[in-house]
Amino acid sequence: MSTFALGQMQVRRSGYGAMQLAGPYAFRAPPDWATAIGVLRAAVAAGVDHIDTAQYYGSGVVNGLIREALWPYPDGLAIVSKVAVRPDDGTVLRSGDPDRLRQGIQDNLRSLRVGQLAAANLRLPGGGRVDARFDDQLAAMVAARDEGLIAGVGLSNVSLDQLRHAAAGTDIVCVQNLFHLAFRCGTPVLEECLRRDIAFVPFCPLGWPRGSDNPVLTSPVVIRTAARLGITPAQVALRWLLQLAPNVLLIPGTGSVAHLRENLAAERVTLDDETLRNLDSVGA
Repeated sequence: MSTFALGQMQVRRSGYGAMQLAGPYAFRAPPDWATAIGVLRAAVAAGVDHIDTAQYYGSGVVNGLIREALWPYPDGLAIVSKVAVRPDDGTVLRSGDPDRLRQGIQDNLRSLRVGQLAAANLRLPGGGRVDARFDDQLAAMVAARDEGLIAGVGLSNVSLDQLRHAAAGTDIVCVQNLFHLAFRCGTPVLEECLRRDIAFVPFCPLGWPRGSDNPVLTSPVVIRTAARLGITPAQVALRWLLQLAPNVLLIPGTGSVAHLRENLAAERVTLDDETLRNLDSVGA
């Protein structure tokens, strides 16, 4: 079981992303509350010490689940959230106004019943611009850290220019970007994070969208690899991410205890050089 620094904490590289507990588009309550509670408790019992969440997942529902399942929280559990503004219909996610970021952090603290988050990610809308608005948002995040509301500042959906600009002015503890076996456009960001000893946390690590159009889990190469190794396609995809660099932290989500255990077991998978060469063709 390998670990990497997430700010002030050393965490297991396989964590848990709680978004799926809020159903499609993270905007509803779970279909079975007791099952969701069971998944969270099973994750911590299995050694997970890094949980990713957000206040806007189910409009506070997921944070409420985490609190009910795990409070009082065990020592060493890193709860990481993100701050953004989300309209009531749940269709668009855009970055928060600077004066609302602090309120978003406080909402997370209240719903989770914690005094401090291990980190909070500034969720950006994409586009990658460095401008005065971005500087104002960073300043709000740094102020929250300096006041002790969060232990570390993270970035989500960030460009390479934004990462370099932010890291030149303050410590960044994690970057959470879209990245998976079939989508590797974020490789320069991953490499910059590795150079700076920043945790890189790929979201949608098993590909997007789900279902028959998923470019990872439906890939013939991934399916053949999984069959040959006697594992699942998801385990192939997760292990591929882990072997990329030591600063990669995984947060796959699931509402199933069985799938949770399968995801964590990906740590024990070995991918040889020939397998890695074959997997390089996925998404090419």
